[in-house]
Amino acid sequence: MYIDSHCHLEGPRFERDRPAVLQRAAAAGVEALLAIGNGSGPGTFECGIRLAEEHGRGAAPPRLYTTIGIHPHEAKVADDDALRELARLAQHPSVIAWGEIGLDYWYDHSPREVQRSVFVRQMELARAARKPIIIHCRGSRQNPEDAWNDVVHLLQLNWSGNASGGILHCFTGTLKHMQSALDLGFLISFAGNVTFPGAEAIRDAARQAPLDRMLIETDSPYLAPVPYRGRRNEPAYVTAVAECVAGACGMTGEEIGRATAQNFHRFFQLD
Repeated sequence: MYIDSHCHLEGPRFERDRPAVLQRAAAAGVEALLAIGNGSGPGTFECGIRLAEEHGRGAAPPRLYTTIGIHPHEAKVADDDALRELARLAQHPSVIAWGEIGLDYWYDHSPREVQRSVFVRQMELARAARKPIIIHCRGSRQNPEDAWNDVVHLLQLNWSGNASGGILHCFTGTLKHMQSALDLGFLISFAGNVTFPGAEAIRDAARQAPLDRMLIETDSPYLAPVPYRGRRNEPAYVTAVAECVAGACGMTGEEIGRATAQNFHRFFQLD
């Protein structure tokens, strides 16, 4: 069985066939998924909760969990009212993490200083809510490591010693960044880009990552893995991520699926 530990099912690209997407995921052996609840900022923070209430309580797989948080793209609209609303929503029983949050210097949709400030404020709120955090990080075109260096530094200042830990989603950092996150109690999640022909550095990170600290994800509808490039990504394709990581690690896709599913359940303390 597999778990897609990071997907975006709330958006318009799944509006017409979301039930069929979930059925295909179940047919592929996906037992659960984590639907990221950023939405498009204030006013949409309940998007993941609504999906979890609609699809997550039935007996048929996949079970659906969710998150809340403000993505770094929308950091510029993260006012006090928005943060108070997130603190309230964090108490919903379907919300098992705070995220995705972090830094994005590739697009710079929000000023970097604002991104860093909102990142720190959300860590404070997540700590108070006793929720693990899910990290988005993407460096600039000029220096792919700049956002990663800042994320690690801010985590060390503001999250060190927090038993809740977190997840580095769609890992693209260096081995140094990975080790720093592992030291802070984080899990490392690999997405569809691990399958790309030029992604040998990500596959090397997968080889180096401890098996009991690893997750797999689709980040759908983005980053469709080989052999589905050019299509809308969806949770069923997490099996292709498992196969690629397995090839890098000298294992089978089923072994990676089983191990990462166990990691997910253990990390979030789920039955």
